Amino acid sequence: MTRTSRPTGPVGGRRRPRASRTAGHRVATAWRLGAGAVAAALLAATAPAPAAAAADTAPVPRLDWASCGDGFECASARVPLDHHDPRGAGLDLSVIRHPASDPAHRIGSLFYNPGGPAVPGTAALPAMLDLFPEEVRARFDIVGFDPRGTGGSAGVQCFENPAEEQALLAGTAAGYPEDAVQQRAWTDAYRRLGRQCGARDAALLSHVSTANVARDMDLLRRAVGDRQLSYLGTSYGSYLGATYANLFPGRVRAMVLDSAMDPVAWSTGRNGQAAAEGTLLRNGNDLAAGRILDAFLDRCGRVGPQACAFSAGTATATRDRFAELLQRLRTRPVAVSGTTFTAGSALETTVLSLYAANPVPGLPGTGWSRLGGTLQALWTATEAPAAPLPPVSHASPDQALAVMCSDSANPPAGADYPAQAAVARSRSGEVGPYFAWAAERCADWPVRDRDRYDGPWNHPTARPILVVAATGDPGMPYEGSRAMARSLARAELLTVDGYGHTVLANPSGCAARYETRYLIDGVLPARGTVCASDRQPFAG
Repeated sequence: MTRTSRPTGPVGGRRRPRASRTAGHRVATAWRLGAGAVAAALLAATAPAPAAAAADTAPVPRLDWASCGDGFECASARVPLDHHDPRGAGLDLSVIRHPASDPAHRIGSLFYNPGGPAVPGTAALPAMLDLFPEEVRARFDIVGFDPRGTGGSAGVQCFENPAEEQALLAGTAAGYPEDAVQQRAWTDAYRRLGRQCGARDAALLSHVSTANVARDMDLLRRAVGDRQLSYLGTSYGSYLGATYANLFPGRVRAMVLDSAMDPVAWSTGRNGQAAAEGTLLRNGNDLAAGRILDAFLDRCGRVGPQACAFSAGTATATRDRFAELLQRLRTRPVAVSGTTFTAGSALETTVLSLYAANPVPGLPGTGWSRLGGTLQALWTATEAPAAPLPPVSHASPDQALAVMCSDSANPPAGADYPAQAAVARSRSGEVGPYFAWAAERCADWPVRDRDRYDGPWNHPTARPILVVAATGDPGMPYEGSRAMARSLARAELLTVDGYGHTVLANPSGCAARYETRYLIDGVLPARGTVCASDRQPFAG
């Protein structure tokens, strides 16, 4: 089968994904890639917002469920490549579910998207299932799927041979570029990457926006026999939920948006912002990461080296040690556990490691104590004699960029990204440039999805929506969740006083009780309700 005909056949969907709790390392990798690719984002776009949806005219997929291990069932679902041509070329989505443990009192299906974008649901659901409230697991079939262009659902792959992509990206800085030479190499590499993706996968890339994933999800809702959608989306998954809610407002039964963004900032910006400021800066992602990095270093310093190996004994001394570590790595990169670290890659690792304040079951290597150990290993390595460094390996950004570059307005090629990085550094510290340069990856992206959704975000939904957010979220700023709740026509915000990205991965029993009551009975918490996290970082 030729590459251009790929979406017309059973792409990935016929190979049933095997569910396993050992999928934790896969989703951890995908989570880190997805988060890095959220920081990879987005391209200017001028097409008009689409009409509501074309999903009603497409054939309802048939789901032939089969056991795929650990109590999960898997299937594939045929959906149109182009929802405006519902009986034309199609692709197959990989779908997974965990049946309700109390089938006699089953309500229906609860769809789950873990974010990213480009985190495959077939890997995330097995890893995260035990974090769902017990009563929710009892009353709902919990359903995940790989969004189109991701994982087993016609996953975008811009190079036939991954080694070719590694060769292209080998000349780019890890994390973000710093000097003019690195910046030119970065810009050139991602320009060539975009051209290669366009040449190899143009038909698919034209139809992978979040809006088309929302249309797919409505077909899956019909396929499982639910009259309305029940949904939980975390991080970028909250944007998918908000998009669905505004394309299909009458079909919302219950929707939890956990750790959301400001949908206007994310999609188009306000008053011409997009011409001069990348999406993540508009949304304040750099500010959130900078705040929580400071909180981590302060707490690490106070708890001492027994609880946080990187501690220098006080908050101030630990902040100084981190600044010195980055300066050392700028002068001499080091290898730890077979991985080469520069200042940029150490910052990237630090930012993504802040997401889980405490260890998360199913996600190995998580927790702030583990981050302290990683930083201490880097510190020790910088004191050792220089040693040969292994080649830098870059995680493939293809699938995340395919979505992000379709969805959001961003400064075009030739914009002053160094100036954006300087502004971000001045307001967010060392992490700022990482978020500024992320947007440049989409500056030369060759394909735009004409069916993306740019708003409005306030279509009245059949039922109100619950937005949940932690005040100390390093991945999506708490202010973004407040903006999401204000933007939606019918929504309430439940605040969790605690650290970490997504309340699902950083549990609060209090919040779980409110979410359970909402998902099962439709009852929202009182306005202004605040819960506490179950654990504080470095506790125990």
